[in-house]
Amino acid sequence: MSELKVFSIRKNIHEDNKMVADETRAALREKKAFMINVMSSPGSGKTTMLVATVRALKDQMRVGVIEADVDSDVDARTVQHAGAKAVQMHTGGLCHIDATMARAGVDELDVEDVDLVFLENIGNLICPVGYDTGAMKNIAILSVPEGDDKPLKYPMIFAKVDALLISKIDTLPYFDFDLEVLTTRVRELNPDIRIFPISSKTGEGIEEWTTWIREQMEGEING
Repeated sequence: MSELKVFSIRKNIHEDNKMVADETRAALREKKAFMINVMSSPGSGKTTMLVATVRALKDQMRVGVIEADVDSDVDARTVQHAGAKAVQMHTGGLCHIDATMARAGVDELDVEDVDLVFLENIGNLICPVGYDTGAMKNIAILSVPEGDDKPLKYPMIFAKVDALLISKIDTLPYFDFDLEVLTTRVRELNPDIRIFPISSKTGEGIEEWTTWIREQMEGEING
């Protein structure tokens, strides 16, 4: 297993975010790499979902992960062990990833030998959604224990993402969470969103989720 790269971002470089994001997308397309920005609250199951996704896709494509955290490299090592190429970004306390920071992650990852890149954003339902990172698609994760009222409290993230993963659905019998109510609330904000109930523990929903990823990648290549 290769040595894990860990690098630090201490402050934002003040460049036009959209310009950098567009440049990053162009660079990814040139190298035939597809990036997905993953946003959620802390503890929603981002890393566990990525492990399940990497294991489902690693025999079909080369997967890379940019892990963003205030400190530690535990998540990057976890996805690396699952079969992904990974780098760990330390944000120095920042609550989001912007385009310049994401580009630094792409450069550190070196996507020459990667087909699919996941950017695991900072755990936060507010700050990350305001920044274009250069990803081709943006997704959010909402776990069953968080409750079905989150679209009422944090509408912007649900309105802007391309897909929503409802994680930990194996815990539905133990929580007061109405999947139908949640779906209605989300679709009122974003009629075109794709919703995938998943359990990274049991594997339920992972095939549907990874099929969507492959479709988006094919659409990017053929579009």
